[in-house]
Amino acid sequence: MIKQLLPALLLFALAPLAQAFPSDQMFEKLKTAEDEAIAADVADDIWASWLESGSPSADLVMRRAAEALAYGETELARDLLDRVILMRPDFAEAWHRRAGIFLSEENYSEALRDLNQALEAEPRHFGAWLGLGFVLEQLGGEAEALDSYREALKIYPLMPQAKAAEARLTLKAEGLEL
Repeated sequence: MIKQLLPALLLFALAPLAQAFPSDQMFEKLKTAEDEAIAADVADDIWASWLESGSPSADLVMRRAAEALAYGETELARDLLDRVILMRPDFAEAWHRRAGIFLSEENYSEALRDLNQALEAEPRHFGAWLGLGFVLEQLGGEAEALDSYREALKIYPLMPQAKAAEARLTLKAEGLEL
């Protein structure tokens, strides 16, 4: 019996880990949502998919990083995210979360690097586009920031933060800032 199962077990053990990705249908639903509440629910589902790396070990370390952040242990959280990124360098949400730590420390060069890595892994990561816009705005690149906010809005048109940032920068670019 074991001899018969061995090829199947070996195949299972050697199979690549599957990373969860939001479906195209989820993004279409996000893009066509009629109100912010529906869009926010769809966005939450997308975030949940992004939190699944396909590796139980990486997911566990990611949860530990989130707990560390919740308790204000930023250095520990960053160290844990470093480990997740080493385990799964294609895991966009790990890059995005670490960028958030760098943003909170106003370490814009590191945040910029991590946001770009997140977008390389998942070009539809509206949170990374929003973060990129924020960093670019802080660095004085308002036109580039506006482009980033607009990229976020192409994916998630009712994203409140991106809508507000786009409106503010559009007014400023047109010389109508209050």
